[in-house]
Amino acid sequence: MQIGELARRVGTSTDTVRFYEKSGWLPRAARRRNAYRDYGEDEADHLRLLIELRRLGLPLADAAQVAGWCHTGHCDATSATLPALLRERRAEVAERISTLQALDDHLARLERHLTVTARHLDVLATDGTACCAAAASVLAEASCPCCVADPGTTS
Repeated sequence: MQIGELARRVGTSTDTVRFYEKSGWLPRAARRRNAYRDYGEDEADHLRLLIELRRLGLPLADAAQVAGWCHTGHCDATSATLPALLRERRAEVAERISTLQALDDHLARLERHLTVTARHLDVLATDGTACCAAAASVLAEASCPCCVADPGTTS
């Protein structure tokens, strides 16, 4: 199959196929007499696995190594390495979830401060300072006196 058909089959672009091939992450395709690439089912399977591993968020080098092992019949290496790579990725996801939860908590406190306490956010003063306590709390990472005192309550 030609590069366009391969790309359609695995759900990617021809540019991605060329990039992976040029980078050595995908074995080079055989060439026809007219110099067109000629891919087989092995290359399609290899590329499909590589793309799925990337969708899981594995780094390209790791995903390519695992796909390469599978493509060359080294399933024992894949079976030994892939669980650890997935564990590392899950730890990264857990850290990101924690960071996003902290951000959401911070946004909720600021929203409560601005809405429950019936304040509004005016424009900044011309000298760059906050024009009110609400703006100061946004600019100074919740340094507003009423928010710092007890962030779990609204006043």
